[in-house]
Amino acid sequence: LEKSTAVYKTPFSKAYWRDAAMELKDTKMLVFAALIIALRVALKTLVKIPLAPNLDITPAFLANALGAMVYGPIVGGLAAIISDVLGVLLRGDTYFLPYVMTEVASSVIFAMFFYRQKITPTRVILSRFCICLFVNILLQTPIDMLFQLVYYGYNNVVITLPRIFKNLFMFPLESVALTVFLSAIQPITYRMKLTYNGDAKLSFNKKQVALLAVLVLVGVA
Repeated sequence: LEKSTAVYKTPFSKAYWRDAAMELKDTKMLVFAALIIALRVALKTLVKIPLAPNLDITPAFLANALGAMVYGPIVGGLAAIISDVLGVLLRGDTYFLPYVMTEVASSVIFAMFFYRQKITPTRVILSRFCICLFVNILLQTPIDMLFQLVYYGYNNVVITLPRIFKNLFMFPLESVALTVFLSAIQPITYRMKLTYNGDAKLSFNKKQVALLAVLVLVGVA
């Protein structure tokens, strides 16, 4: 399989999505996706800190970001569906189909910031902000309320408040953790020819720290 090794400035081009679609034909990428699926399921099931009913802190977002960086949005979206279904079945939870939208959205957002692009702390911060605010709060809150309505006959937004507070609190911490993680792992994926940009000098400057603080305030607002 002959693949392009192009690195793009943005994901808004036909060539970017053509290369993302080509990953479906690459056996190595599909095997790697299977490993990431297993890792995500294991981290969500075994490595978690409970905060409230149905609300935990897990490092699974690191595996999600790694996978999205390597195989892009198309394989990433499919892997998100599989990992969500397998995770629910293994944990014995009640499966509610709309929740899969949050898993797919998170993977696609990570891919649009990381896949075949030069990763910077700014990209890491913006990716986590989009996921925490638009996916985990604005998208998941109505899904939570719909779940309550379907299974319990009522909805109560107060039940979703811990999730909102958790995302606001964890956003800066997860941004820093993800930056450190990608800085360490990107040279390895580059040597393994899984990614195409070996520049992994990720360090925060004053502008990026200010951006992080401003986005925290925007999220609170």
